Amino acid sequence: MKTLYLECHMGAAGDMLMGALLELLPDPDAFLETINSIGLPGVEIQAEPSVKCGITGTHISVKIHGEEEHSEDHHHPDTHTHEHSHQGTPVHSHSHTHEHHHHCHRGMAEILEILEHLNVAEDVKQDVKQIYQLIAKAEGQVHGKEVSEIHFHEVGTLDAIADITGCVMLLHQLGAEQIVVSPVSTGFGQVHCAHGILPVPAPATALLLTGIPCKAGSVEGELCTPTGAALLKYFATSYGQMPEMVMEKIGYGMGAKDFQAANCVRAILGEA
Repeated sequence: MKTLYLECHMGAAGDMLMGALLELLPDPDAFLETINSIGLPGVEIQAEPSVKCGITGTHISVKIHGEEEHSEDHHHPDTHTHEHSHQGTPVHSHSHTHEHHHHCHRGMAEILEILEHLNVAEDVKQDVKQIYQLIAKAEGQVHGKEVSEIHFHEVGTLDAIADITGCVMLLHQLGAEQIVVSPVSTGFGQVHCAHGILPVPAPATALLLTGIPCKAGSVEGELCTPTGAALLKYFATSYGQMPEMVMEKIGYGMGAKDFQAANCVRAILGEA
């Protein structure tokens, strides 16, 4: 049985998952050419080599009109004039300023409108919509609102839409019959989100992770983002350690920060 194993000992974010899955393809450049032509306005996805603890993998960057978008759902260094957290970093304060020109708060109708016009297969489009429904349901439960009233902050940015769509496209292309996910490290402490300083995992992320084996791990800060949690919840067929399988390809998707442990998601494709 064609099996995909996702090792999430350093959590999961959309960009890390996309980087790991991209490395499993025979022609990653062809995929990048495809995803950059699906019709996301002003978006360019790039794959860059990245080394963590001596391991070479792929870091995904998403540029909006030529500038890299730093959504707080990404594991990127962020730059605000207020307190915030990065992946693996406690809440702290920056004194410099960098405006996020492309951030906006999109409602579900706006997200669906963007998705409807993408040049992707209908089954891919439907999966992306369902993943956003999972996120909206969790956000609605946290904030006591209906799904139609939810306005996405971090996960509504164009880079988050690109991450989710890219991961769905990759998973369809890989065609695994089962997807096994390791226990997910969430991190611990506090994280700065659009609504303020919240516990880790953030409330919506925690709801998305219900039913999934998790652990805090040893890193203070947010390791698993809402996008990462929603992708794992939607696609995983089971959870646990790697099953008995013949490994054929291995991919590493790298986060931006450096820790004592390799900051990556590892994806292993093979036959079980």
